[in-house]
Amino acid sequence: MISTDDLTFFQVVSSATSLAEAARRLNVTPPAVTQRLRAIEDRIGVRLIERTSRGLSLTDEGELVASEGASIIAAIEDLSERLASRTSKVRGHLRVAAPYGFGRRYIAPIVQEFVRKHPAVSVTLELSDGPIRQMCESWDVVVHIGSLPESDRLVTTLAPNERVLCASPNYLQHSLPILQPEDLVQHRCLALRENNEDVTLWRFTHSRHGRTTVRVRPCMSSNDGEIVRDWALAGLGVMVRSEWDVADDLAAGRLQSVLPAWSSPSADVVALLHARQGRSRRTNGFLQTLRERLNSPPWRR
Repeated sequence: MISTDDLTFFQVVSSATSLAEAARRLNVTPPAVTQRLRAIEDRIGVRLIERTSRGLSLTDEGELVASEGASIIAAIEDLSERLASRTSKVRGHLRVAAPYGFGRRYIAPIVQEFVRKHPAVSVTLELSDGPIRQMCESWDVVVHIGSLPESDRLVTTLAPNERVLCASPNYLQHSLPILQPEDLVQHRCLALRENNEDVTLWRFTHSRHGRTTVRVRPCMSSNDGEIVRDWALAGLGVMVRSEWDVADDLAAGRLQSVLPAWSSPSADVVALLHARQGRSRRTNGFLQTLRERLNSPPWRR
């Protein structure tokens, strides 16, 4: 009636906000998802998903297949893991979510290294502007940068990461001096929209003067950190950006630190994980590789 492949397929569809998103995760076209979903529904004789104006909605039968299917898939993976533990091989499918820019630059090469070391492992790496919002049972490891909402996941710090107020030397040369945080209200500010944070409220701390906040009016903003960095490099304004993304530009003089005596809230790189008891060997192995590669942050070498 229904196969484990069908259950795995339905897990992806049921956790997606739309069939288009499910198709992207499955690396197929939306019509292919629709066709396969209808074929499953025809075989079992019930409707599993209803499309509404707000997205996808599971029917009662769909809820049953999603919940029971997750248990079945977990049981099969547990059996495979227990069998694999009797050999020296790490095997199975690893699911990793990470932010776009950091994921491209640092996590993707680590995934590549891990698969070369463990060729019996397959990996899905999902890059997003906010992977924390996708945190569901289907992800083994969620790499996150910055503040965290409440979660029942275990959190482990992978690397320190400061936020830096900076701008290009050209912009600073042709603009009013920035002597204290309040001066920023007179400047062109570039904002990065991420983690549902208030992008117009910039926070700073000084060893003697304590804490202060400045409400800026961004002249340009984006949810893509690379774009915001490029704007700053082009001399279009001042930004607060993660150390991992601007360390090379600061070292090369393409960007210059502003108000170095004032620090912005740090944004450490962390991994969110399932409970230790239920973690697979491949997840623990990948976590170990992450720690080895990020323990001495590449952006501080």
